[in-house]
Amino acid sequence: LYHIPKIGPDTDWTHALSGAEIVIHLAARVHIMRDKESNPLAAFRRVNTEGTKKLAIQAAAAGARRFVFVSTVKVLGEESPDRDLTEKDVAKPEDSYGISKWEAEQNLLDIAKTTKMEIVILRAPLVYGPDVKGNFYSLLKLVNSGILLPFGSIKNNRSLLFVGNFADAITTAANHPNAGNKTFFVSDDNNISTPELVDKITLAMGKKSRIFKLPIRLLKIIGFFIGRSAAIRRLTGSLTVDINHIKTHLSWHPPFSIEDGLKETADWFVRNFSK
Repeated sequence: LYHIPKIGPDTDWTHALSGAEIVIHLAARVHIMRDKESNPLAAFRRVNTEGTKKLAIQAAAAGARRFVFVSTVKVLGEESPDRDLTEKDVAKPEDSYGISKWEAEQNLLDIAKTTKMEIVILRAPLVYGPDVKGNFYSLLKLVNSGILLPFGSIKNNRSLLFVGNFADAITTAANHPNAGNKTFFVSDDNNISTPELVDKITLAMGKKSRIFKLPIRLLKIIGFFIGRSAAIRRLTGSLTVDINHIKTHLSWHPPFSIEDGLKETADWFVRNFSK
């Protein structure tokens, strides 16, 4: 094991890459809820764009034959109001994280053109599972608290990705002969609305559903005044992906159901945080 204290354009990966045939790159600057950087985009680019580029260049020079890069659905934006997003859709990242990941993708594709190293890009929606953080962890806390939740009027669809399914997809991307120099969306292949997600988490925790209907317009107004507009947008909006590309080309299908994933996640939360 090698400890890499900081990822950026000056990181030296020489020892970590020695003898590596396949490189899987998951590390990123992400989940910065209250960013204190004076220039957040530059900070994201330093790690996610330039750091990834440096790693890939050194991996190719070290003789790695394949580089698997974990990207994000956010390279296509924050919503998919009309249909599932596909790999053919035009990129339109909205935030610094999405922009930095999109630029990293482009750098990697350029590297693939000038080296013998294959690039595989996996674009993930929200990933959940034991040790989850961010908004999904906040949702677990809300459900566990037993308070009434005003999500009953939300009619949306979201794609999610259980970490067990993600690990299986990464393994497939690293080894399948047809994966080289391709981009794939991955998910649980089971889109779900926010009220359905809350109900499934509630069931997995062995609790009773406590959802009531509050007009979405009012929910967004409340979110604005408490400084949680972005979180409310994610709770009420739709963001779904089509994974037929990876199913067709790599014969990959998620081995765990969304119920399996949510049960494992809920069990982890209850064991560690429930009182």
